[in-house]
Amino acid sequence: MEKVLNLKTYTPHIRVNDSVTKVMSDVVLALLPSIVVSYIVYGITPVLVILTSVMSALLSEWIFSAVFFKKHNSVNDVSGIVTGILLGLTLAPFTPLYVVAFGASMAVIFGKLIYGGLGRNVFNPALVGREFMTVFFPTVMSSGAIWFNESALKISEIKIFKYFGDTPLFNYLDKTILNSSGAIGEFSIFFLVIGGIYLLMKDRISWHIPVSMFVVIFSGLYLMSVIGVDVNLSIGGLMLGGIFMATDMPSSPSNNAGKIYYGAMIGIAVIICWSQNIKFEYLSYSILTLNAFAEPVNYIFRPKVFGGNGVLGGRILKGTGLTLIIVFTVFLLTVLHNAGFIPYLLFIYIFYTVIKLILSKEIK
Repeated sequence: MEKVLNLKTYTPHIRVNDSVTKVMSDVVLALLPSIVVSYIVYGITPVLVILTSVMSALLSEWIFSAVFFKKHNSVNDVSGIVTGILLGLTLAPFTPLYVVAFGASMAVIFGKLIYGGLGRNVFNPALVGREFMTVFFPTVMSSGAIWFNESALKISEIKIFKYFGDTPLFNYLDKTILNSSGAIGEFSIFFLVIGGIYLLMKDRISWHIPVSMFVVIFSGLYLMSVIGVDVNLSIGGLMLGGIFMATDMPSSPSNNAGKIYYGAMIGIAVIICWSQNIKFEYLSYSILTLNAFAEPVNYIFRPKVFGGNGVLGGRILKGTGLTLIIVFTVFLLTVLHNAGFIPYLLFIYIFYTVIKLILSKEIK
C-alpha cells in the first residue's frame, strides 16, 4: 500500500525504496564531520574512543544474536555502528577504552537486543549504554582527567569570524565551529546542525521533536535566569541530544502531533531536572523518561481515522493525565538521583529485561 501511494512517513516507518541500511548510513554520514572535528582537536585519541565503541557494539551484537537468536547477519543493518558512534560522541575524549567497550556492549545488549533486536527497543541504546558506564564506573566517569589533556590538545580554537571584529558575538560564532571543551560530540555545534539539516533533507528525521524541544528548553533557560537559578547548559550536548538522540526511530512517536508533544515534554523534563539541581544528567534522564512514554504518546495523538468519531474531550483528558504522570515520573527520578538510588534502578531494569527475554519466545 505504501509503495503504491508513495507515502512519506517518519519513525518508526521507513520511506519507500529505503532500507534500514540506507537510513543508518545517512546517520553515519551526518555524524562524520563531528568525528573529523574531534580528530582536529585531540588527534587520534577521541577517534579511538569512537572506534572502540563501534567495534565493541558490533562484536557484542554479533555474538549475542548468534548465541541467543541464531542470527548471524544482524550487524549488516549498520544500526550497531550508529549506536557505537552516538555513544562515543557522548563521552569524554580520554575515557578509558575498556570502559568504552563495556558501555558499547551494554548499549546494544540492554538497549536493543534484550527487546528482540532492531526496531523493538524502548529506550535509546546509546543513552542506555552511557547510564551503564556511569553506574558501573562512577569514579572514572566523574574524573576530570578524562575531559581535558593540554599536552594532547592539537587546536583549541579557530578564528574565522574574529577577523570581522573582536566582539563577543564573533567569538561565540567561532566557538560554534570548533570548541575544545566538553564531550567528543560537542566540539562543533555547527557541524551537528549541518548533520541535522542533512537528515532533514533526506527525510530521516522531522523537525517536530528537535524544534519543540529546543523552544521549551530555551524558554526554561530564560525563566531560570530570571529567578536566579544557575544552569549548566551545553549547547553542543543539546544539539547532539535533540537532533540525534531524541529522534531515535523506534523509541520516539510516529505522528507529528505526538512528536511536538514529545519534544516539548523532554524540554519540560529538562527544566524539572534543572530545578532539582541535576547538573549533568538532565538531558539523558529526560530523553530516557520520554522514551518510556512514546507508546502512550503515539496512542493519544494518533491521527483521527476518516469517518471515525474521535472524542476531543477524551483525548484532552488523557493527554492531561499523561502529562501529570510524566511530570511525576521526572520528579521521582530526580529524587532517586539525589538520594543515590539510580544504580538500584538500573539493577531492577537489568533484572526485569533479562526475565522478560527468558520468558519470551525470542531465544532459540
